[in-house]
Formats: sequence, structure tokens, C-alpha cells
Amino acid sequence: MSSSPRAASQAEVSRTCLLTVRVLQAHRLPSEDLVTPSDCYVTLWLPTACSHRLQTRTVKNSSSPVWNQSFHFRIHRQLKPCHSFPLQNVMELKVFDQDLVTGDDPVLSVLFDAGTLRAGEFRRESFSLSPQGEGRLEVEFRLQSLADRGEWLVSNGVLVARELSCLHVQLEETGDQKSSEHRVQLVVSGSCEGPQEASVGTGTFRFHCPACWEQELSIHLQDAPEEQLKVPLSALPSGQVVRLVFPTSQIPVVAIMATGGGIRAMTSLYGQLAGLKELGLLDCVSYITGASGSTWALANLYEDPEWSQKDLAGPTELLKTQVTKNKLGVLAPSQLQRYRQELAERARLGYPSCFTNLWALINEALLHDEPHDHKLSDQREALSHGQNPLPIYCALNTKGQSLTTFEFGEWCEFSPYEVGFPKYGAFIPSELFGSEFFMGQLMKRLPESRICFLEGIWSNLYAANLQDSLYWASEPSQFWDRWVRNHANLDKEQVPLLKIEEPPSTAGRIAEFFTDLLTWRPLAQATHNFLRGLHFHKDYFQHPHFSTWKATTLDGLPNQLTPSEPHLCLLDVGYLINTSCLPLLQPTRDVDLILSLDYNLHGAFQQLQLLGRFCQEQGIPFPPISPSPEEQLQPRECHTFSDPTCPGAPAVLHFPLVSDSFREYSAPGVRRTPEEAAAGEVNLSSSDSPYHYTKVTYSQEDVDKLLHLTHYNVCNNQEQLLEALRQAVQRRRQRRPH
Repeated sequence: MSSSPRAASQAEVSRTCLLTVRVLQAHRLPSEDLVTPSDCYVTLWLPTACSHRLQTRTVKNSSSPVWNQSFHFRIHRQLKPCHSFPLQNVMELKVFDQDLVTGDDPVLSVLFDAGTLRAGEFRRESFSLSPQGEGRLEVEFRLQSLADRGEWLVSNGVLVARELSCLHVQLEETGDQKSSEHRVQLVVSGSCEGPQEASVGTGTFRFHCPACWEQELSIHLQDAPEEQLKVPLSALPSGQVVRLVFPTSQIPVVAIMATGGGIRAMTSLYGQLAGLKELGLLDCVSYITGASGSTWALANLYEDPEWSQKDLAGPTELLKTQVTKNKLGVLAPSQLQRYRQELAERARLGYPSCFTNLWALINEALLHDEPHDHKLSDQREALSHGQNPLPIYCALNTKGQSLTTFEFGEWCEFSPYEVGFPKYGAFIPSELFGSEFFMGQLMKRLPESRICFLEGIWSNLYAANLQDSLYWASEPSQFWDRWVRNHANLDKEQVPLLKIEEPPSTAGRIAEFFTDLLTWRPLAQATHNFLRGLHFHKDYFQHPHFSTWKATTLDGLPNQLTPSEPHLCLLDVGYLINTSCLPLLQPTRDVDLILSLDYNLHGAFQQLQLLGRFCQEQGIPFPPISPSPEEQLQPRECHTFSDPTCPGAPAVLHFPLVSDSFREYSAPGVRRTPEEAAAGEVNLSSSDSPYHYTKVTYSQEDVDKLLHLTHYNVCNNQEQLLEALRQAVQRRRQRRPH
């Protein structure tokens, strides 16, 4: 019996290319549901470059969804498929209509041969749903050559064997616990071995996978599934032993606190999150809080349930488009008519009418090309398996008239799960915010608002009364000092005595008129009060949580507190302190390290110092904020504040918005050439900066500078970040010894 001749095998180094696929949008997609439009997402499958299917976010209730998401693949030119048997460098794109009941319905499936692209080529494809149908999917493809050494391939002309990497993993217990106490699951997606389970200390485990794949090792604790470690394999040096410490019982809680600052805050937060992502530290964060402009960035990002697990290049490009576009169209007659119709519909449903709702729609038009139907409760999908930090948004509840923010201001926090007041210990599900309650019972359920109406609350720039405005026109620290001194003699554990009011005289009526003029908020937000009708316990004033968060003389008078009001008067927290930090200081959140991202142009430490004084006044554990005179005069990119004598106080790693070494370095350790000098000049003056909060449109140059600066400031302080994390682990061990 004769045998077939065997082809000779040849080995060669194959150069790799970077394929960037940007899923743009679809048009006129059919819906399998006869009642509502499609809830569509797109999957991408390129088996030569990735071990699993990638997926865009789901766009709800749209027959023409817009994704604008980018994905990256390393591919080989030698793996081009045959025309009759396309299995290698052919990408499969599928559009699905999400259906949580019967399973997702396929809408469109297409194949694209990446081998038809030349290096450096950019191509935009419009895939048709069918020869007769109108539905289309628009995708951009870009192929770029990579300058690395490439990958060894062995082929007999028919089949190709790829270069493999072998990862050796040995688990050791470093503490006093027994090895049998922890069972773990090790996963390298797409490896030959698949998931492996074992007890700590039982041996060495191996994983084989293609060397050029962007893989990661995931370590899951089976008795604590929320605790896991992810290690990008590209970060491990070849042929060397790397020791990683995974604290299995003293994991520190890390949080990001972002201030407000309009478009400046939104843009800067994108840059800093990209820097943390590049350093591999974004997965360490449990909470992320925002106020005013930084909430705009969070609301955008959390439309994608996997945003922190992906490259942020796509969302950043979309940000640039919106920040640099002409904004005059937001007040066009057609837009004003749309605003009027939506506001009329909200009023018909039962929402109180107020100017802030109009501001919310204008603000949405400033930041997006079309209305977004995303809601706050939709963000729960981004938290379904702990893939992203929990976002918390902040607002202040105050009085519509008669009192300034400094006389009455209560912190209100919003998350995808609930909305409420820490001071009263009262929260409702986020989808019920805006509905009518009485005595804790739901009286009338209103449809959940689109998130733009919440953004209008969080960034309500137009709800200041005249007295607030006069305060902000003065020196904030001096005003705060006066305010603290005025309240220093009040014993907050004692209920103030009630006064007998006499009928006002003529002079008294004139004084009352001017008081109303100073304190009336003509453009404040009005929302149904979910605390309406609730009574107070006889010992409420001594309750520890209430005592921690009470901040006004009215706190001793139950009939003047929020449950007696028919509506909430919610506004931007910047009218008190430009920070979103206070929700992180609740004892139940047990935060060890706060990354303070400050976007103020005036005073690198001012708002953090105001926060410190507020916490001191309220008895909330917080480290003293005491920068040296030199630091005040010339702040660095990163400052650490901690209080070793107060175990309950978190450490704070403060990143003010400054341009320090960025003038001389384009990247950490990379000096600028003379031709690059102009790119390092960023105008952060509080008077004539292009990033002033009143600016709603940036030039392309200015937005690029701000993104690069904030990204650089994070990456240039990698060692300080890692040291802060090590200290946080150490402090938690000391606080909770075994």
C-alpha cells in the first residue's frame, strides 16, 4: 500500500499587524418584537486572534442603534484563507436582538476577510441585511503594521502551527492560614488546558496558548467569588519568575472620587481612567463617585456593561467628537420644539415642571447627537458580575427659598440600585426615584426618567440663589472660616430651643423681603419627595448615623426637615463643596484608599481642605489636608495624605489638575523634542483658560492636550500608586488581624 507524500515543514518569523475594528451603527434593523424596537448588540469573532467572541454594548429600543466601539486584534498575513474555505483571518460579525425571555434573536450575520486589507489601509464597509432589505451595518477596518519581532510560524503549506507560550503557575500560602482553607479556579481563556481547580499549595499548573494572543490569567477564590485577581500575560516578562501577592482576606477597598468642572471634568476623567487602565490598576477600584461634569463621563461609560474591561480608545474618540462639535444647533427651533414636547409629556405623566428639566435636555444635546434612552437602573448590567466599579452620583438637597446652601444642605446619593439620604438612612430603588410616596408607601409610580434628567440634577448650574452667588464671588476659604466660627458655639447634641415668633413689624417685613430675594432659587429642581409624610423617632437626634450627617441648626426641629416637604430641591454639590467624596466616607463602605481626582482651576487643595474641615465639623474620620507652603505654591502631580493615628480614616492620593513635568516629558521618562514643546504647554489659568467651565466647545488641540496631560499625570506616578496600594493592604491587615 502506497502512502501520500508528506509536505516539508518550514519555519519562519511572521510579522504581525494590528487590526482595529470599529463598529459604528446600524440602520433600519427589523425587530422580532412587534411591540417595541430592537435591543441590539454586535458580536465579533476572529478565531486566529482571539479565544472568544467579543461583544458591543446593547442599545435599547432603537432600530438604528449607534455603538461607536473599537476592538483590536493582532493578525498574521500568512494566515489568509482560501477563497473556497474561509476559516482563518475571516471575521464574523453578528447582530443580535436581545431577548431576556426567549433567547437573543439573530438579525444579521456577515463575514469580512481581513486578508484583503493592505498595511496602512483604512476601509469603511456597509453590510446589507439582505439583497432586498434596507437594514445595514456600518463598520470601519484599519490595518497597521507592528514593529515587534513577530511570531514563529511552522507550516507545511496546508496547515500552520503557531508559537505557543507556556505559563507556569504555583500557588503558595503566605499567611498563617492552612492551605486547605482556600480552593481556587485558574483560567486562561483559549488555553489547551482550560479551567483548572485546586487547593492552594498543591502543585504547579501549566497553560499553553498562542504567544501573540492578548490573554490574561484569572484567579477566582471559590469560597469568595467576588474576590478575584486578573493578570495580563503581556505584562509578564518571558523566561522570568514573577511573584505576585494576592491578599485573600485583607483586600483593601479602593475608590475614585472625581470633582465637578463641566466639560473639563468630563474630559479629564476619561484621560485619568485611561491611565489607570494602562497601569492595570482600574480593576482594583470598587467605587467611583462623580459630581457635576464628571457624572457626564460616568453616564456615558456605563452605557457599555464591559467598559472597564475594554480599550478606552473608542469611547475617547466619541468624546472628542462631542466636545469639539459646534453647539449652536442645541437651540435650533426644531430642537426647542422637541424639548417642549418631551417636557409636556413629563408633565402629563405627573412630574413637577421646573427649569432644570429644560437644562437637562439642552445638556443632553450638548453631549450627544441624539436622545439616549439609557436609565440609571440600566447600569446594573454593568455590575452584574463585578466587572466595573460601583458608580455613585451626588447631589445636594436644600430649601427652595429662605435658606442658603450653607444653612441647609443634605447629601443625596444615586447609584444604579438605589437613591437616598445617608443622613436619614432612607433609600428607594433607583427606578422609583421621581414617583410619588407617602408615609413610605408608593402612591403613584411614574416611568423611570431617562438619565439625562438626572444629569440635569447632578450638574444644575442654574439653581444658585443670590446669596450663594455672592459667596462664590468671594474667597471660599474665608467664607468657610466665618461659617464654621458661627456654628462653633452650637452644641449639636442639644436640640435648639423653639422661639415664639411675634408678628413682623414694617422693618421686619422689609428685612424679610430682602431675605427672600437673597435666598430664593428661581431655577431649582423640583422632584416628588419620597420621604414625604414620615415621622421622626423620639430619639432620632441621638442616632449615630443621623448625628454624623446632620449639619444645620434645623436638624433639631423635625417639622422643618425634609420629610415635611412635598418636594425635594436638588442641586449641584458644587454650591457647598466641589467634591463627590462624602458617600465614600460612610462606615459601611469601609474605604481604605481614595484616589482624589480634582479638576478645579483655582486652588489645587482648596476643595479637599474644605472637605476636611466639613468632616472635622461632623466628626467623620478623614485625614488632615495640610500641604506645605511649597506644595501650595507649586503643587505636584500627586500628593498623599493619611492619618496613622485614626484607623477609620482612609488614605487620600490627591491628583490636582496641574501641568508639572508634562511640559518637558511627552510620556514617563520620554523627553520632548523641540518640535513637541508646544504640545506640552497647557493653559490652566483660572482666568483665561480654554477649559473654563463656561466653555462648552474645545478645539481639537485643546482636547488632545487635556487628555494627554491627565493620562500622563496618572502614568507618571505609577510607583506612588503602587506604594499607596501596598500601604492600604498593610493598614487593613493591622485593622483586622487574624
